[in-house]
Amino acid sequence: MRIIVIGATGTIGRAVVDALSPRHDVVAASRSSNPSVDIADAASIRALFASVGHVDAVVCAAGAARFAPLAELTDDDFAFSIANKLMGQVNVIRQALAHVNDGGSITVTSGVLGQQPAPGSGAISLVNAALEGFARAAALEAPRGIRVNVVSPPWIAETLAKLGRPSDGALTAAACAKSYVQSVEGSETGVVYRP
Repeated sequence: MRIIVIGATGTIGRAVVDALSPRHDVVAASRSSNPSVDIADAASIRALFASVGHVDAVVCAAGAARFAPLAELTDDDFAFSIANKLMGQVNVIRQALAHVNDGGSITVTSGVLGQQPAPGSGAISLVNAALEGFARAAALEAPRGIRVNVVSPPWIAETLAKLGRPSDGALTAAACAKSYVQSVEGSETGVVYRP
């Protein structure tokens, strides 16, 4: 299969590329790669698909959202989070539907805070939960047998280590990547995988 992985330079994205590359032709895309893409910019997403052409699957492991106590989250913080992690991935799905081959798949990324909020996660919880709802709805209308799924990662060991937080018992990026592989290579649609 020919697969685009968006966010290929991030912790999870790199692990997804590593997991898929031995069996598939992977096009790794990020803001700093060639081809490049910024999912917060709809024109950038369109340009990516125009340059890459048709593929069998798209994985998006990109999207930023702001983390701060609710009383400190500003309108700009919510607007940023919605424009980037939510609408960025919504637009990836919308554009990918015209470029994914019959029977292919689209997989986007939410996160555990959509179902298990924590103090400071107001904006992130909002966009993660909204993305899951949108993807389930998009799966119902996806044409030509295209499947649409979401992976909702927990806190990842490598991310916790970078933040200086304990990572004992946390899921590694490589273990999380198995859910993306399952979404790409499997037959389910409208599913939220919770590795």
